[in-house]
Amino acid sequence: MKNNYLWALLSAVLLWLAWPPIPYSSPLLWIAFVPLLIAIEETIRSEKEHKGRKVFWLAFFTGFVWNTASIYWVYNAMSAYLPGYVALPISLIPFGLAPLLMACVFRLYYQLRKKTSVGYSLIGLVSFWVGYEFLHQWWDLAFPWMTLGNGFANFHQLIQWYSFTGVYGGTVWIWVCNILFFLLIWQTRAKVQAISNKKLVVALLAVIIIPIGLSLLQYNSYEEHVNPSEIVVVQPNIDPYEKFNSITPEAQLENLIKLSSKVGKPNTEFFIWPETAISASRGIDEEEFRTYPAFDSLQVFLDNYKNASVLSGIESYQLYNYQKTITARDYGNNVFLDPFNAAVLVDQSSKLQFYHKSKLVPGVEQLPFGDLLAFMKPLFAHFGGSTGGYGSQEKPSVLYAQSGIGAAPVICYESIWGNYVAEYIRQGAQFIAIVTNDGWWGDTSGKDQHLQYAKLRAIENRRWVARSANTGISGFINQRGDIVQRTKWWVPDALTQEINLNEDLTFYTRYGDLFLYIALLGGAFSIYGLFRKK
Repeated sequence: MKNNYLWALLSAVLLWLAWPPIPYSSPLLWIAFVPLLIAIEETIRSEKEHKGRKVFWLAFFTGFVWNTASIYWVYNAMSAYLPGYVALPISLIPFGLAPLLMACVFRLYYQLRKKTSVGYSLIGLVSFWVGYEFLHQWWDLAFPWMTLGNGFANFHQLIQWYSFTGVYGGTVWIWVCNILFFLLIWQTRAKVQAISNKKLVVALLAVIIIPIGLSLLQYNSYEEHVNPSEIVVVQPNIDPYEKFNSITPEAQLENLIKLSSKVGKPNTEFFIWPETAISASRGIDEEEFRTYPAFDSLQVFLDNYKNASVLSGIESYQLYNYQKTITARDYGNNVFLDPFNAAVLVDQSSKLQFYHKSKLVPGVEQLPFGDLLAFMKPLFAHFGGSTGGYGSQEKPSVLYAQSGIGAAPVICYESIWGNYVAEYIRQGAQFIAIVTNDGWWGDTSGKDQHLQYAKLRAIENRRWVARSANTGISGFINQRGDIVQRTKWWVPDALTQEINLNEDLTFYTRYGDLFLYIALLGGAFSIYGLFRKK
């Protein structure tokens, strides 16, 4: 049994080494699950009792080590503003929840193995895995950071076909490679040939070489339509933990304007500022924003750039009379206040456009299962959240400049949802503007992973990404996923870039996660297999 845990540990190490931001290590994902599959196969074929339980804990062990090693920065963020005895158990939720779901996937695989053929069971394993990834981007505890297809973000030249399949195509690809490697190695170890080894080798080479060949062909032949627009991204580098102690909102706005002015050009069309860049001590009333000094400062700044708009993160709220949303607080006199982590587009017209962040961070920006756990709101507020969480909007919305250019205002965490970002593009966005604040995590791999994942959104939709991070890494990513410009960590800076706007829709943008739906259908057939006789 100890040897099986060593196999499981080897899988965890391979998965960690393959994960961003380690460069060019992604191909390790093709073999990373093989040791775990060997350990599980040996458990299934052993004479020991409680095999299902042993399979469960082997898979959980692999997932826990892999997740903890890859997203250790979650604890880094928590411990910065919570006591260690509180930060550690909260961090165990993302460290342990995904591995728990992974373990359930392999437990179901074991049940299939008892009742169906090896081939049917392995198809079920892939389908159940994709089902787990879908659940982990859909429910209130969503955290799709570790979706398997994200693992190739640091080697984007090999996955240009994500413009057809999205990241779930990558998940399926990785699993098919692992299964073929496993069958080849297991047959060699067991000295059997249920399937010809020669056929397995041919199939394995085809599964690896054909997608890579098509991807490299796409990468080298792809040409952007020339439709230039001058964009500026700003990185003010405000310590998020000292935001209201070390610098006033007025000083922060002055700093943003100063950095923008250094690189702004007469033909600049967008200035992109980071998450919550515009703020006030109590937030900004969206209906009254034009009366704030910040709005006047923006108008004076834009006088120098007649065709420009400012797209910025903003801490805002709305007031409701005699109506209360699930996130609104009682403001007194039958008035309720709903706060938002939002984006705003300001130009020299009388129109203001707001977008309210929809994909909220569980435990920080929203109370998971709010209706069910409403009694925990005071505790939630005590540990650093807000009593009701932030308000949100159901669907993304595009922010349009006076010139008609549509920008996708993607706020921080939202950039790891492929289909959600694609919805902006379907609504007419011609480029993606990511406004974020990655300083919560410190100088860890979290900021690098977040940047790498933005490359996937560029490929899926063939849109430039203009990324403005308060503290983190700001920059520009072209339609092939190349990082064209980037800032350094913890350095105030501003960059300007002529990007190409795009109006064409990729297959993925049009049809979304078809690979996901096909795999979920396979999962439904696999569940049927669980109820068959042995």
